[in-house]
Amino acid sequence: MPAPRRYATEAIVLSRFDYGEADRILTLITPTGGKLKAIAKGIRKPTSRLGGSLEPFAELRLALAHGRTFDVVTQVSIVHPWLRLRDDLVSFGTASYLAELADGTLEERHGAEAVYLLLKRAYELLAAGMVPGRVARWFEMRLADELGVRPEVDRCVECGRLLEADERYRWMPPLGGVLCERCPGPPHERVALSLDGLKLLKAYQRMDVEALAALRIAPPVEREVERAMREFLAYTLDRSPRSLAFLAEVRHAGQAASPTC
Repeated sequence: MPAPRRYATEAIVLSRFDYGEADRILTLITPTGGKLKAIAKGIRKPTSRLGGSLEPFAELRLALAHGRTFDVVTQVSIVHPWLRLRDDLVSFGTASYLAELADGTLEERHGAEAVYLLLKRAYELLAAGMVPGRVARWFEMRLADELGVRPEVDRCVECGRLLEADERYRWMPPLGGVLCERCPGPPHERVALSLDGLKLLKAYQRMDVEALAALRIAPPVEREVERAMREFLAYTLDRSPRSLAFLAEVRHAGQAASPTC
């Protein structure tokens, strides 16, 4: 029996671009259908029924019809608007970064329920006012888990020895985690990692999000772990998200109000 031509699904818009005179192409993540491309026909016309509903950073309920090249959006309703993600520039930049990470890890038409729920939860946390940087690090570490590339922060990635509190560590994304002081590693890729940075990486792996939100962390340690996780994902995914340039710009402009992301 052929699959029905029309179907409905929850979705989050990962990216979009204008197409033709009035249409728009959307990249969506859905719980069961995974990542897919869809077209919203005539959405840029003032008379469009779809209007401004098909925006990023909201959970939507969509009705679609299977098309030859793109599925076609026929109806949309907003389930969760998460308005803070568009009203606050740092939250907006962080949400863009997380969407780009999710987009870069998914193949089209492959089930992605775990990543969908992870992104949805991250947007809920941002909308609730959790520090964007904590949300980003939590998302990065959980995404690494989903991809099966969790960084090693308990043992040396070279010799397998348990890391001790009184030694020096180096962060080695090409090797998958932390290198102890006894192992030389590639000489041109040694990046020092502080004990507090190591502890925070472990916290992001082990603590629930409510406990992470309550941590008191020195800004230099936050920045150290931010750099570490971004380097790790850039190496693992073989790409550096373009949204980071915008995020850096808005963070710099609002540094006094938003000291970390």
